[in-house]
Amino acid sequence: MKSDKMLTTRRMLLRTAMGAGAFAATSRALAQNPAAAWPDHNVKIIVPYPAGGSTDVLCRILAEPLKQILGQTFVIENRPGAGGNIGVSALVSSPPDGYSIGAATVGHFSINQFLYAKMPYDPVRDILAVSMTWELPNVFVVATDHVPAKTLQEFVAWAKKRDKVSVGSPGVGTSPHLSGVMFAKRTGIDAVHVPFRGAAQTIPAMLSGDVTYALDNLASYTTTIDSGKMRALAVTSAQRWPTLPDVPTMAEAGFPNFVVTSWAAFIVPVGTPRQIIDKLSGAMKKVAADADIQKRFLIAGARVLSSTPEEVDAFAAKERVMWKEMVQVSGAKAE
Repeated sequence: MKSDKMLTTRRMLLRTAMGAGAFAATSRALAQNPAAAWPDHNVKIIVPYPAGGSTDVLCRILAEPLKQILGQTFVIENRPGAGGNIGVSALVSSPPDGYSIGAATVGHFSINQFLYAKMPYDPVRDILAVSMTWELPNVFVVATDHVPAKTLQEFVAWAKKRDKVSVGSPGVGTSPHLSGVMFAKRTGIDAVHVPFRGAAQTIPAMLSGDVTYALDNLASYTTTIDSGKMRALAVTSAQRWPTLPDVPTMAEAGFPNFVVTSWAAFIVPVGTPRQIIDKLSGAMKKVAADADIQKRFLIAGARVLSSTPEEVDAFAAKERVMWKEMVQVSGAKAE
């Protein structure tokens, strides 16, 4: 009996020792490869635009399921300015440890390098793509109380009878700016560009009658359109947008070859371990497959996406060709 107790005690001690040894080995492995433990504390998402804009709104939707999948809180930090370059520059200079990720848009990947004489980062050399996050069309909007036009053709006719109209955007060189200017050039209307720091400033200016129209990200305008304060005349997607079934595409409204979408992707600084990138990319794949998240994005005016890092790079390279031409045509320059 005594020997049985001694044997049991020895086994327990042996198991404890083996467990302690395994724990120590695991701790050493994690210390040598911290990427394996990522994330073990809060992750910061740098949004290079103001609070309330489409990028901010959609990132906040993504933060919730990412927390559920990865087990840590994803905190939004808004760093607006210079067409988003300030925020991306802050991301580039962050430690490459996966605890600072950026919400980069088409502007950071494929527009700003043709717009700014001096760039604080190189979109090919200084950032690593993780996954596509969303895509959304621009929407042609006017304030219901100030513009009588019910169709895009009516708007052009109305605008041409006025000495001058104005187009608002969230900044020089953004896709809304380039879209708005391209529309003015193609139709022959005399439109002055009025840049703002984001849709949160553009919308009040339009509602007060200080700005005539905008071709801005749909996600920023869904609430105002739904309220009836603004009228949507067309969307820039190839097909009608699911939440605006009665609003025609630009082609249906009589303006073909005007398919423009704003898209975004998560990025991390160069040097971030591939293990972390793949883990975050895999989490985005799960998020994009969630029916509830898909519905929330559509209501917000966007379509949630996921991809491999390589697919982001290939798409960005393709988009650069189109946006380089649009910047040249618009004559836009930024300091």
